[in-house]
Amino acid sequence: MTQDNKLSLAEKYWDYFKIGAAVNVNDFSGIQGELLKTHFNSITAENAMKFGEIHPEEDRYDFEKADAMKTFAKSNNILMRGHTFVWHNQTSNWVFTDKNGREASRELVLERLTQHVKIICDRYKDIVYAWDVVNEAIEDKSGQQYRETAWRRILGADYIQTVFEIVKAQDRKAALVYNDYNNEHPEKLEKTCHMLEILLKNGTPVDSVGIQAHWNIRDISLIDNLKRAIERYAALGLKIQVTEMDVSMFDFNDRRNDLKLPTDEMLELQAQVYDDIFSVFRQYKEHVTSVTFWGISDAYTWKDNFPVFGRKDWPLLFNVSGAKKAAFDRVVDFYE
Repeated sequence: MTQDNKLSLAEKYWDYFKIGAAVNVNDFSGIQGELLKTHFNSITAENAMKFGEIHPEEDRYDFEKADAMKTFAKSNNILMRGHTFVWHNQTSNWVFTDKNGREASRELVLERLTQHVKIICDRYKDIVYAWDVVNEAIEDKSGQQYRETAWRRILGADYIQTVFEIVKAQDRKAALVYNDYNNEHPEKLEKTCHMLEILLKNGTPVDSVGIQAHWNIRDISLIDNLKRAIERYAALGLKIQVTEMDVSMFDFNDRRNDLKLPTDEMLELQAQVYDDIFSVFRQYKEHVTSVTFWGISDAYTWKDNFPVFGRKDWPLLFNVSGAKKAAFDRVVDFYE
């Protein structure tokens, strides 16, 4: 294993794909900031660019956090991913409501969305290389293709194509991404490919698939599923962006809440899983254009308290003190 304390993830993978992290404005100083500047060449706003955060009221935008991220990124030669335009969560209620308190018309929602996209793109497209245009539109339940949302109900069954066309009209350079979770699982993979085939047949300007990659150390089917998914998406002529990666110490159905620290067995399993995953990413480097972790270190992760309230998780490459874990060494210790 490497002993070079200055070895950078981004530098190691320079010829492969971008290495990113999801951030908030508290991450730009201290240990988190140093890790960002050393190891990453891409950032994603964890929440600050979601509709409800950046556009909370019809006549008011809140650019403070996203602007701070842009300033940090520019100062450190880092690019940004834009996350996200259309999602069923964290969207302001006013978007779907008219002045009389009734559900807004299709025309009004389209007007609001188009204006929102224009303002956001104009402000950030000089540093954003990819936009998560539509997020999590596929239904998890068997027998249903699309998630029923206000976006779909009001804009219509072809809303995904419409949204991609709106974003493309405002930013013709950035990659436009359909982003989802578990879309490497066989059933959801089939649903996603079905949707993408229709979109592409209709000339929709979708460039990439975002595989969120919220995984865990116990998923024995992960590697086979991942390879199959990359090959299926690539066969459609699309690139793959890994958009929200972490490797939890717990299976989703594991409800234990008694650990204060990860066990040695957990750390070794995690290191092996990360090793296997990055071997796949390198194998398919002509298709994978970026790998973004959903966080920087175990000091802060959305997996704390989810799905078990009060439980600490340790899903990233750096521990709570910012030190490299065994998983980091396995990710960078390769020769090809």
